[in-house]
Amino acid sequence: MSDDSHTPSTNDTYDICLLLEQPLSHVDAQQVVALHETWTDPVHYHVLMPLDDAAAHIETALGTLAAGDVMAAAPLAVLEEDAERAHEMSVEITQRSCTESVATLQELGADADFEIVTGDPVERLTHAVETRGSSEVIILTRAHLVAEMFHTDWTHKARKRLGVPLLHMLEHRDSV
Repeated sequence: MSDDSHTPSTNDTYDICLLLEQPLSHVDAQQVVALHETWTDPVHYHVLMPLDDAAAHIETALGTLAAGDVMAAAPLAVLEEDAERAHEMSVEITQRSCTESVATLQELGADADFEIVTGDPVERLTHAVETRGSSEVIILTRAHLVAEMFHTDWTHKARKRLGVPLLHMLEHRDSV
């Protein structure tokens, strides 16, 4: 799923893939845009955000419950309807998060579009960088100490695959 209003970068546009774990806060958007504010060439941000598979979470939870025969009599059709509804809600939430993130960048004068990622985020990021001709990648996540220690986080995986500069930033939440 993607907003295809922007074609891959041209030679005069500096294209940046921005992989987000959560919606982009205003503080984080300011920091991202500030990295390129003195550039003379146009800068374009292509925001990628993984679809949180709520249906898979529900199936896992129900499977755990069913293992204890608590749900043994639950009709399969009901479970499928719940999973489908959860998936639809997840798509809506991710779509809204992407739209808000792009709007936050645009409020700061940046050019941006988005793509909802299904499947492996690093694999999709790699594909996006290659097909768009992106010059840079920014990965914005919460701190994942265990994943980072064992080099299983997005940043370590992406660095092995990409031949462009990559910056990993930790998210900030806007003050209310």
